[in-house]
Amino acid sequence: MTFRKNLNGLAGGIALAVAGVVATAPEPAHAQFGGVVYDPSNYAQNVLTAARTLEQINNEIRMLQNQATSLVNEARNLQSLPLNIVQPLQEQIQQTQQLLQQAQRIAYDVREIETTFEAQYKNIPLGASQQAMVTSAEARWQNSVAAFEDALKVQAGAVANIEGSREAVSSLLGASQSAAGALQAAQAGNQLLALQTRQLADLTATMAAMGRAQALDAAERAAAKAQAREQLRRFLATRPRDLPAKSD
Repeated sequence: MTFRKNLNGLAGGIALAVAGVVATAPEPAHAQFGGVVYDPSNYAQNVLTAARTLEQINNEIRMLQNQATSLVNEARNLQSLPLNIVQPLQEQIQQTQQLLQQAQRIAYDVREIETTFEAQYKNIPLGASQQAMVTSAEARWQNSVAAFEDALKVQAGAVANIEGSREAVSSLLGASQSAAGALQAAQAGNQLLALQTRQLADLTATMAAMGRAQALDAAERAAAKAQAREQLRRFLATRPRDLPAKSD
């Protein structure tokens, strides 16, 4: 704004100077005292030249004003957005990761899952004692219960993040609508995308935890069926043969 005022003041000063020259010029005459000859046509030509010079200066001033306006707009476009929610989003994602890492009994580890399934679900020792089979079934049931508890914890964490998401969306939309330039608008849009990424991370974690619980529950039921058949076979094998058949 100061630059524009200086330019306008310069233009006004030049215009006043030229007007003063024209206003104070002597009356047309063919001769003046001292023997100086006055030429009206030459005087008119000088005035015309001064007017053209003034017009050229005004054009240059307008060009400088346009350049100043362009610089001001570019400066606005380069202004950074004062609002930044990246750090809170990263902290919320870390909290979700910590909930997943706190998985009980069978963690989210491929090797551990392979080892546990090999021992407790896939190759059930059907030749083990009755007490050993009961203990194995109890361990599988505890795995399922712990997995459902873990899933509920992850779901609770995702629900707790909903309020933070609402506040972040409101703030980012307000910052985007009042953005001073293109950079601020772009940064607000990028942070909205980051918020969506965190929401997708919560959804992925919730689905993974629930899927883990359902998978362990299904595996526990399958193993229980196999163990139940073996226990039934043992019971029938040890039943006294001389018992009378049950009458209708």
